[in-house]
Amino acid sequence: MISRRQFLQATAAAQALAIGSGLGPLGKVAAQQRLTEADILRFDPLGTVTILHVTDIHAQLVPLYFREPSVNLGVGEAKGVPPHLTDAAFRAHFKIAAGSADAYALTSEDFTALARNYGRMGGMDRVARLIKAVRAERGADKVLLLDGGDTWQGSWTSLKTQGQDMVGVMEALGVEAMTSHWEFTYGEERVKEIVERSKIAFLAQNIRDSEWQEPVFPPRRLFEKGGAKIAVIGQAFPRTPIANPRWMMPKWEFGLREDDLAKQVDEARAEGADIVVLLSHNGFDVDAKLAARVKGLDVVLTAHTHDAMPGIVKVGDTALVATGSHGKFVSRLDIEVKDRRMAGLRYKLMPVFADAITPDAETAAMIEAIRKPYAAELAREIGRADSLLFRRGNFNGTFDDLIAQAILAERDAEIALSPGFRWGGTLLPGDPITFEAITNATAMTYPACYRTEMTGRQIKEILEDVADNIFHPDPYFQGGGDMVRVGGAGYAIDIGKPAGQRISDLTLLKTGQPLDPARRYTVAGWASVNQGTEGPPVWELVEKYVARVRNVRLEPNSAVKVTGA
Repeated sequence: MISRRQFLQATAAAQALAIGSGLGPLGKVAAQQRLTEADILRFDPLGTVTILHVTDIHAQLVPLYFREPSVNLGVGEAKGVPPHLTDAAFRAHFKIAAGSADAYALTSEDFTALARNYGRMGGMDRVARLIKAVRAERGADKVLLLDGGDTWQGSWTSLKTQGQDMVGVMEALGVEAMTSHWEFTYGEERVKEIVERSKIAFLAQNIRDSEWQEPVFPPRRLFEKGGAKIAVIGQAFPRTPIANPRWMMPKWEFGLREDDLAKQVDEARAEGADIVVLLSHNGFDVDAKLAARVKGLDVVLTAHTHDAMPGIVKVGDTALVATGSHGKFVSRLDIEVKDRRMAGLRYKLMPVFADAITPDAETAAMIEAIRKPYAAELAREIGRADSLLFRRGNFNGTFDDLIAQAILAERDAEIALSPGFRWGGTLLPGDPITFEAITNATAMTYPACYRTEMTGRQIKEILEDVADNIFHPDPYFQGGGDMVRVGGAGYAIDIGKPAGQRISDLTLLKTGQPLDPARRYTVAGWASVNQGTEGPPVWELVEKYVARVRNVRLEPNSAVKVTGA
């Protein structure tokens, strides 16, 4: 592992060397209300090869609001370094002006006001426009478009089409290779069906057949762009059968497989690769450790933790790129190759400001056709948001609290448990709570909302297990998610303590009394990884609750007390 000081120095050096990196000029331009498509695309090209990267789109075809986290805590070597900086600290590190387009895109500061000023972000027709513009500038034979996964899941249309909506759009964009995580929640057979038919190379060096230990998917592919040979190695999320239902992928084994990755790098070089790229869904901190241990990687395109950074991070000779999520950004890397090695790298995180970018007509028509059978259902207004409803962050967001309140009310429970998922859009005060907004935060293949009994001791053990999964000081033992969201109960967490000792002061909010370790409480929750879980789909419960309440006002959760950060 690299030290905190080395990490910060590497980030600063990368920014200094990457001419045109980051979003810097956009803040001044947008503050003067002159943000244009040309500003977003402006770039000083380098070398003959361009790599474009998108990731963690979570099936969001149309523009949306998405608030970045105000709490993103790092532990161990990652404490206090990118990407574990937020708001003012993030702006200071990357030299971003308060109130600028950069600040809106990359932080949670003054989000409502800035969102009203700068508008929605993302939309695959806008992403298509940027991609086509770069290809026109550089020449299509010099551009490689890669997708980091979590693409086929996260919306009502993707659930109803089993990911086919996103497969079609990504093929039309000309994506050449991808890796994966949430894709596997459609099950082995569906994934294989798509992979066999798709034009996109589905790469995963770390998945084996459980019977014969043979690779399930190709580990890498060699592409030639701009006269250079680029080896792309795929790395699927290594903890998929733990974070998601094992029964959906019973014949496949995952894992980090660091030694196998090192062999892939060596074989790629032996085949003549000038550049070796890891297309990863490990999560940023895992990739930072991996890059320090596996030699020969030129670029790691990281994903899973939804981090968006306007500068690359160098770990030794390896450049780490974090492109964010929900279609908010497209990363551009221009690479200069000399003597069969990467001699120079120039980077820009292109923000997809929907109002500033002309939609690509062909992609827009495709999206309209995909959404048409579901348009009336998606547009149904269930209620109104009277406060900002957001999800992203290490602990409860207000949209998470809405889901938890719905579960408590509709399942007549004392305590609600809601998973710490990162996907799902943000609603501004005054926005309608549509069926689409609800399903953007809940649409998945195992949505049953169970109702059971747990002792106070069992509830604490669950929270301890999840806390260790997130705040273990060694990234290789982290799952990369956020804390389970709790409704009806509060607690204190000291993230600096060891496993089993982080959670304290568990309190039942309606009585103000500590949870009795021996007493049994009525608990309801959703997204259980256990096969055969029974209960109504969670989106039905949220819809019923919002329809009854109508106007939803939730302030940021104060029932979780965090120390040790």
